[in-house]
Amino acid sequence: MKKRDCAPGSQPSPTPKSLQFVGVLNGEYESSSSEDASDNDSEDGAAEPPRSGSSGSGDDSGGGSDSGMRGPPSGGDAGDSEATAEPQPGAEGRCELSPRLREACAALHRQLSRPRGVARDGGAARLVAQEWFRVSSQRHSQAAPVASMLGAVARLGPELLSHVVNLADGNRNTALHYSVSHGNLAIASLLLDTGVCEVDRQNRAGYSAPMLAALTSVGREEEDMAVVQRLFRMGDINAKASQTGQTALMLAISHGRQDMVAALLACGADVNVQDADGATALMCASEYGRLDAVRLLLAQPGCDPAILDHEGTSALAIALEAEQEEVAALLHAHLSSGQPGPPSPDSPTAMAERGH
Repeated sequence: MKKRDCAPGSQPSPTPKSLQFVGVLNGEYESSSSEDASDNDSEDGAAEPPRSGSSGSGDDSGGGSDSGMRGPPSGGDAGDSEATAEPQPGAEGRCELSPRLREACAALHRQLSRPRGVARDGGAARLVAQEWFRVSSQRHSQAAPVASMLGAVARLGPELLSHVVNLADGNRNTALHYSVSHGNLAIASLLLDTGVCEVDRQNRAGYSAPMLAALTSVGREEEDMAVVQRLFRMGDINAKASQTGQTALMLAISHGRQDMVAALLACGADVNVQDADGATALMCASEYGRLDAVRLLLAQPGCDPAILDHEGTSALAIALEAEQEEVAALLHAHLSSGQPGPPSPDSPTAMAERGH
């Protein structure tokens, strides 16, 4: 039986990190900063797909070793002062775009209004994309400039707002992917506020923003967790990653994000969904010895610990094979008792577990 997603014992990071996925073919990934990644721009202002990953593969088809969470495009013309979207004083205290960027946005809006849509090599489209990613998608991006650009774009028209908010780079990452990955949840909140953000869009490796959120450590606990919960509720919480079939719940469990496991369950995550190998969240928790997660999962109405994966293996068998003795004892007691959830601390099965 192959490992499901990461090395056992992986612990949550105490601070928000950028997430770079590696080893997509075998489901492995790690937390790392994307600041060191290349920021080269493609012809249409999008970041080039990664040329290599830690496993040595750079397959542009999405079956390679990197999920595409590399640094967003930030160079080129968008970086000069004439194109900047930094807040500038405007009428009635509003922040305005620079004349050059405003002209590009207006030109792009006109292109969007035409039946043929936007030409990929259009200079206006390229400039707007470069500036949008520079403002919204860097590790140190700030909410105020993002709010300014969103407001200015919205005033030009809803079609332009929807286009800009959902712009994707060469690895199919949007600003929402980047803001969640970098832990910039204030920016993620602004994107959700627009009402046009495509929350469930998957990047080249098949990960959506809710999936990335399931792996993110929240900093300002109450504010950030509120954004995460909102993201879970707005998106398809049970969506499967296109390559592995894993859900956000499975990812949170395998990376030891117990707070995210609880949040996902509170938002209605289905505990019985199976991935491409037929594995469930309970099987993942059993394999990695996530005792608290196992308890939470078993307490969910309808949780079925008897489900078998495509190899005919149950969660209990997986726990025994992985030598997760506490988890195996809990699963055995649960199956034997036939209770809807884990046995209470004073029940005979629970006392037997503790050796009484």
